Amino acid sequence: MMVNKKGLLAAGAVAVAASLALAGCAGGSTSGSSKSDAASSTLTVWVDADRAAVLKDAAAAFTKESGVKVKLVQKDFGKIQEAFIAQVPTGKGPDITIAAHDWLGNFVSNGVVQPVELGDTVGDYQKVAVTAMSVEGKTYGVPYSIENIALLRNTALAPTAPATYDDMIAAGTAAGTEFPFLVQVGPESDPYHLYPFQTSFGAPVFGTNADGSYNPDDLSIGNAGGEAYAAWLAKEGAAGHLSVNVTGDIAKEKFNSGASPFLITGPWNVPDAQKAGIDVAVDPIPSAGGSPAQPFVGVQGFVVSAKSKNALAANEFLVNYIGSEKVQTELYKVGGRAPALTSAFEAASSDPITAGFGAVAAEAVPMPSIPQMGKVWQFWGVTEAAIITGAGDPTQLWQKMTADIQAAIK
Repeated sequence: MMVNKKGLLAAGAVAVAASLALAGCAGGSTSGSSKSDAASSTLTVWVDADRAAVLKDAAAAFTKESGVKVKLVQKDFGKIQEAFIAQVPTGKGPDITIAAHDWLGNFVSNGVVQPVELGDTVGDYQKVAVTAMSVEGKTYGVPYSIENIALLRNTALAPTAPATYDDMIAAGTAAGTEFPFLVQVGPESDPYHLYPFQTSFGAPVFGTNADGSYNPDDLSIGNAGGEAYAAWLAKEGAAGHLSVNVTGDIAKEKFNSGASPFLITGPWNVPDAQKAGIDVAVDPIPSAGGSPAQPFVGVQGFVVSAKSKNALAANEFLVNYIGSEKVQTELYKVGGRAPALTSAFEAASSDPITAGFGAVAAEAVPMPSIPQMGKVWQFWGVTEAAIITGAGDPTQLWQKMTADIQAAIK
């Protein structure tokens, strides 16, 4: 495994790295005593089962080069966030854990992670990935994957991509299928899948600061664009284009059976569509409100514990090994998520599906990782569902939701 020497830290850090027998990663040699000292050091890494095999090879290469052992501990991904927050303060947690970027708000507010230093490799990653792994201008993780939704198109039913939402409805109607387009809504709505339409009305959940970070004091969801989006939800619900009866499973089943030319979904539903014999194209989600339709981007990466006694070694392992093109490519192969490292993504983009989702991700926005985002979900979906089903005046319902969110945040 080739080591990415660009990832080395500043000169002072390199000196410390040498004391940990990391000089091998810096292109130098290690003495017998420093090698012995390093061998007594161990990095504990929490990782889910799907990615453990890839990290096993990276860990072995790192240990051979540095003398620092890496202990991989498999964890259920869904339980990592809670366990990490509980264990790190006691000193029992790992040095490194796999994490979703939207956990960072909780991690930072609980003081359980420390910034990582990407050095001059920061420009090697897709910008949206680094932004997602950052809080208040500090980067807290090395990203390895990007995931988002886009528009799947059955090319036999719709030969060209729609430019706008109205174009999509027209093309779907002309196709003569049961549904002009499909998106999962469900009984309590699905703000994640509908969010691109909301942003097309100029109504993000939160405004942003100059550095691109989310500003919890700017609850933009309640602006005039949000009210226009609410009116649009009511109109499309009345027209039958949005329905709380369409769950994720129903949307997938109907698209795969040819009941619609279009489905808004993520890469996880592409394999089954292809198995159903559909020639799938991936397009940007068309705008309903005039502004770009920007879905959320979810980024996964690895973070370093605030209590790690081997923080420099942990940083080196993440930057030079997890951040290498080889490892990012292997993680892509086992997980199917587009690589965060630009060179690995460009190689993976020989697959038009990956290229299509990646093109949408480049114009998308990270899901807010600030703690205040947790106060939004409980009101957001149920309000959308009420508006879609005609349960009240859309503007009043949207204003009440905004006030409830604001009160919950305070």
